Amino acid sequence: MRFSYAESMIEPALYAPLAKEAEALGFDTMVVPDSIMYPEESDSTYPYNADGTREFLEGKPFIEPFTLIPSLAAVTERLRFTTFVVKLPVRHPVVVAKQVTSVGVITGGRFGFGVGTSPWYEDYLVTDSSWDRRGARMDEMIEIINALSTGEYYAHEGEFYEFPAIKMCPVPENRVPILIGGHSKLALERAGHLGDGWMHGGGDAEELARMMTSIDDARARHGRADLPFEVHAISLDAYSPEGLERLATAGVTDVIVGFRDAYRPGPDTQSLDEKVSMMQWYADEIISKFR
Repeated sequence: MRFSYAESMIEPALYAPLAKEAEALGFDTMVVPDSIMYPEESDSTYPYNADGTREFLEGKPFIEPFTLIPSLAAVTERLRFTTFVVKLPVRHPVVVAKQVTSVGVITGGRFGFGVGTSPWYEDYLVTDSSWDRRGARMDEMIEIINALSTGEYYAHEGEFYEFPAIKMCPVPENRVPILIGGHSKLALERAGHLGDGWMHGGGDAEELARMMTSIDDARARHGRADLPFEVHAISLDAYSPEGLERLATAGVTDVIVGFRDAYRPGPDTQSLDEKVSMMQWYADEIISKFR
């Protein structure tokens, strides 16, 4: 079992000291969120909080993940960084491939690329990206990113993108794993068919088990059951050694833990010392006892 520390929408100057503390305390990974902008008016619904509202994002600071992660890698040696998740269909795949391979190189392979489809129509509108068939477009984007990550010449002619043979240099020694986020039937199928792992957005244990079974079925159908696969989960079971045993038995490889309600409107009021104290508690009472 690996342990991921989740902190987001905080004063940007806190990220570096928190990353250093997470590494020192035995966490394996730090997850980094993605958000492009906040529209003045929106009818979109957020699928991962109780009431579907997005007001909790008002005034919250977001640093672009391909910028933030290298800065945190520079002050750590072992800690891995995983995007949770980059909204892939509102970007161009060739540009993303360059960002992914560059971050993979600059971090020394300490990077996992979590991706998903944005639930907010406005993200597509302001980036001049099509809302229609966004899932199919994302599948093609993953194909392109993986192909360009080889460092070999690659030409593409697909439904959404077409370009002549190109290659990128440098690329990481080992391809950056692509971790699929989302709870929908199509997202779970995508994780099993195309992903190197899946990122769970929270929910009860029965739903987590059901979704993991759906992914396993998809992996089996596509002949990928024997390939390495990561499962990153948010669960209350992650806060006790006994719960961690249950998650590990179920096939979870990484737990994502945080120590504040990021969905609460208004600014973050926790001090650095308070954040470190909670991390210390988890390291002493959970990580040390499980390992």
